[in-house]
Amino acid sequence: MSIYTELKKRGFIYQETDAEKTKKLLENEKVAFYAGFDPTGSSLHVGHLLPIMAMRLLQQAGHVPIVLVGGATAQIGDPSGKQTARPILTKEEVAANAEALRQQLARFISVESGEAHFVNNIDWLKELNYIDFLRIIGTKFSINRMLAQESVKARLEDGLTFLEFNYSILQAYDFYILNRDLNCRMQFGGQDQWGNMVAGVDLTRRMNGNEVFCTTFPLLLDGNGQKFGKTAGGNNVWLDTGRTSVFDYYQFWRNSEDSQVRQLLCYFTNLPVSEIDELSSLEAPAINRAKEILAYEATRLAHGDAEARKAYLTAGSKFGFADRENKIKTSSTVASVKTEQDNSFTDLPTVELPESDFAGGGMWIVKLFTAAGLCGSNGEARRLLTGGGAYINDERIGSADINIKTGDFSNGFIILKAGKKNIRKVVLKQA
Repeated sequence: MSIYTELKKRGFIYQETDAEKTKKLLENEKVAFYAGFDPTGSSLHVGHLLPIMAMRLLQQAGHVPIVLVGGATAQIGDPSGKQTARPILTKEEVAANAEALRQQLARFISVESGEAHFVNNIDWLKELNYIDFLRIIGTKFSINRMLAQESVKARLEDGLTFLEFNYSILQAYDFYILNRDLNCRMQFGGQDQWGNMVAGVDLTRRMNGNEVFCTTFPLLLDGNGQKFGKTAGGNNVWLDTGRTSVFDYYQFWRNSEDSQVRQLLCYFTNLPVSEIDELSSLEAPAINRAKEILAYEATRLAHGDAEARKAYLTAGSKFGFADRENKIKTSSTVASVKTEQDNSFTDLPTVELPESDFAGGGMWIVKLFTAAGLCGSNGEARRLLTGGGAYINDERIGSADINIKTGDFSNGFIILKAGKKNIRKVVLKQA
């Protein structure tokens, strides 16, 4: 299967400036291509993974990825898909975020062979002369065309600053520079970037006289029509283990909806499409094995083999394995993991709370579930408890009117669960 056909079959391609020429280019030449990531935060989240996984596939097919971290554009803020302006970060914050993202991206994109480039647009944008830039680049852009972009039109009613309005020009300038210096011939990005990307194709053609192309990925939504990559509570699922533990990362994928299993396996694993078709056609309860494979493979890519095994064993020992005897065929290395190992408590996401909080009358159970990070507020915790969805050491707690004391901690910890899947190990911290 050609890489273009594989991208199509996996559902990565949404819009293209020239489908026929893009297909021919990817099938017959070694192509340098790029995707950009603005370091507006210190970590990527699951919502960023679609372009990363496409870049990974393209690199494995022999093409050369250029990973662009927007150290300059992050200081402006992309208005695409945003109802309001992004907070303006300091230059120091952006620089620190850029380095953190570079390290995370290197987990997915191989740099050992030298067949990849990591670049930061601050390197060519920080020294621009404003007058020269306006005279040379500004003359290539039509205000009417820029106003017609969806990312601009959506913000005109609520207000769009001149700062943000410049974003499209700078992103287009990135493509021009990368084509000039690294012979970059393709750009990939989300569908909300289409207007900015087409502007880059046009600018590069006019400035360098080269034919270049761009392709967008579809907007990935969950079963509720919301942007993919958030927990049931609306929180982002981060690659940073300080924000989302490896166990919770694994559980996010393990709890995927049956209807999305094929799509998620195509996007976020390297399993062959033919195998994915077989796994996703399984009926309940066997479909849970496909979800285990998805969770294991996604966690392995983000956090490594050892952490994926730990998460798989921990979840399986607590909630059961979907296919302990490996009757369902898969090329995933999860099939080689021995499930006899008892990992019940060792690798659970853990919260330390002061022992003094449980002295005397103890800690109110509502406050405990909130302090453990299983509920966002006391009100949410109370509803969970009275609704019968809260557990301590696998025993259902149906009342919000009890306190937990130090004597309730066996071997210095207790296990809390919100529903069947969200779990925390609470450890007493000595003064």
